[in-house]
Amino acid sequence: MKYVTNLSNNPYYNLAFEEYLFKNLPDEEEFVFLWINSPAIIVGKNQNTIEEINQKFVEENDIKVVRRVTGGGAVYHDFGNLNFSIIKNTNGKEKIDFSVINIPILKALEKFGIKAELTGRNDLTVDGKKISGIAQSLHKQKVLNHGTILYDTDLSILSQALNVKQDKIESKGVKSVKSRVTNIKPYMKSDIDILEFKETLLKYIFEHLGEPYEEYKLSDEYLNNIDLLYKNKYLTWEWNYGQSPDFNWKNYKRFPTGSIDLRLEIKSSIIHNAKIYGDFFGAKDISELENMLKNLKYDKDEVKNALSGIDITQYLGNITLEDFLELLFE
Repeated sequence: MKYVTNLSNNPYYNLAFEEYLFKNLPDEEEFVFLWINSPAIIVGKNQNTIEEINQKFVEENDIKVVRRVTGGGAVYHDFGNLNFSIIKNTNGKEKIDFSVINIPILKALEKFGIKAELTGRNDLTVDGKKISGIAQSLHKQKVLNHGTILYDTDLSILSQALNVKQDKIESKGVKSVKSRVTNIKPYMKSDIDILEFKETLLKYIFEHLGEPYEEYKLSDEYLNNIDLLYKNKYLTWEWNYGQSPDFNWKNYKRFPTGSIDLRLEIKSSIIHNAKIYGDFFGAKDISELENMLKNLKYDKDEVKNALSGIDITQYLGNITLEDFLELLFE
């Protein structure tokens, strides 16, 4: 096994980095790399992004939202969370056992005094609390096994960023499972920061494997192609939101001028159909407003721009555009 260095904290770039290496590194070698993201929510390949995040909180706190190539649930990353990626050859097998491929991580943690164990299908726990979620993806005859290690993450931000009102959404996406989580820093034998933890963990992994501590240097071609994938895929709304499974959105609110009951049918994160019910008084036919919403991205800024030139009170009575956007997205 060899290690690859990644010093970036850009979550969009780091997910592109991981995917490109997974699909393009030499088949005859196995690799590991550790990396740290700035605050971000990383959603699973088969999830409905909108369903997993607290959109208002995410926007207010500049938390990035990025889709990954593996399944499983949404996770929160910040500068106190360490990510690990292991790329192995499957040797023709359809999958790699989670318990086997993650043994080097468990053994390395033991050297810090952390008695972690693999529980359920894909969680690492300490004292019954989750410290890591692990996911896998197969490509040809290689497997990507990656996971988080909650070292010193702000758990209060984690709980708010992933908190969304489920009763407003009927979705076919894979739902995240809420678990009790904890950081491992309080369990450490010595008080070190996450960068020292990262460096030492990597060395412990190679000590357990009994292999030379050897770096694989990426060529300029690799780095250029990673940059292209980052810009053309991971920075796009189409990948991070538009890949979401179809879902329906419903919301209801009573205003001083009457109640509004909103229903949206959303396909590939595009508003396919809209219906607005209620006992409000409007001068214009509500079907005109419904038609304005059709074929727009289910994106607050896009809808706001599309409706900014109309007088919303003509359709819904004495409410503001911001009131209507809140009904649509919050």
